[in-house]
Order: sequence, then C-alpha cells, then structure tokens
Amino acid sequence: MFIVEETIAGTEAAQIPKQRGESLLETAVRYAEERHWDVFPGTWLEAVDGSQRCSCGDAACPAPGSHPARPDWATQATGSATVARRMWQKQPTASILLPTGRTFDAISVPETAGFLALARMERMELTLGPVTLTPDRRMEFFVLPGAAVKVPDLVRKLGWSVASLDLTVLGEGAYVAAPPTRFGSRGAVQWACRPTPANRWLPDAEELISPLAYACGRDR
Repeated sequence: MFIVEETIAGTEAAQIPKQRGESLLETAVRYAEERHWDVFPGTWLEAVDGSQRCSCGDAACPAPGSHPARPDWATQATGSATVARRMWQKQPTASILLPTGRTFDAISVPETAGFLALARMERMELTLGPVTLTPDRRMEFFVLPGAAVKVPDLVRKLGWSVASLDLTVLGEGAYVAAPPTRFGSRGAVQWACRPTPANRWLPDAEELISPLAYACGRDR
C-alpha cells in the first residue's frame, strides 16, 4: 500500500502530520513505481551563512528549493522508477516535482477555499483523488488530464466569472511540488488527501468543479 502520511482528519491545517526523516529518493521512486506518475528532480536547499538558500543561486528566489533546476525539465521527467532512482542518487536533496498534463491535471485553490470544498465534497460523498497542501497556502486537487481545457467553460456554466475566482488549473507545461518537498523555511508540501489504492482512479474535473467554484466564491 502506498502511504506517505495519514490523511487529514478534520479541516485544520494544524492537524496535518509532519513529514520528517523521509528519503526524497525513495519517495520519488514510489511515485513513479506505484502511482505511475512522471517525476523529475528540482532545485534543493543549501546552507549559506547560516540560512537555507535555493540551489539556483538567487538569494530572492520566490520558490526556494521547489522549482525546476533546468529549462528542459519537461523532457527530463520520467515514469521509470529505475531512472528516478538514478537521478536522485546524483542529488539526494532535490525537490520532487510532478509534471501536470500527463497522468493528471491539478486544480489549485486557496487553502481556506480548499478546506471548505473538502467538507462539502465529503457531504456530497464525492470520490477524491490525491490533494496536496503547499506552504504558500494553496490546495491542489488531482484530476484527470484535460481539466485545463474544460474548467473555464464549466465555471461559466455554473454562473461564475472565471476571472473573479482564485481558481487555476495546472495542465500541460506546468508542474506541482510533491510531498515532502520543502519551500525554503516556509515548510513542506503535505498530503491533504494521501494517495491510496482507493483513489488510484482520478475524478474528472466536472465532478469536483461545483464545490470548488462555490468555495472559491465564498472565499473572495
């Protein structure tokens, strides 16, 4: 069984378990081997004058230790556990990044709207895929590929203006950071809903967009 941490019980970020002492290498390999997700190593954190700096060398990096390390990252991404192991052996502290638009897209919403949507989805008995919670207070709901094309029209049909909602879809050409990747000193990406055998088959964006749009509308 694929287990990185326990699922959140309730709707408070403080309840998310810590992810300490985990091997980024073994976690990246499991993502490729057990979920069949493409993975690629991003930047990492380095100790410089007593503080953690991004390996990219930019002291003002907006996403320290959690963004692609090279411009051709899309061609570097692999679904091979063997290749993933080899890449992380070269840099064991590299962040784990997952390209979207391949095996999944991700619908990104503010953390407050995300927790509201999760509670609503539970009442509606919807089947969720994995959901991450990032240190920059975003929640990313994994859905079937193609969401980036569908969601704008789905939102409009629900009566919302796309521009009025803080809801974005990460599809082809984008990526998400996977647990336990750290965002500098801000903390690590966590699972709000962890990957399990039960959610191996992802929902379509159409199944989740109503509670997500509603929550984002309430969160404005």
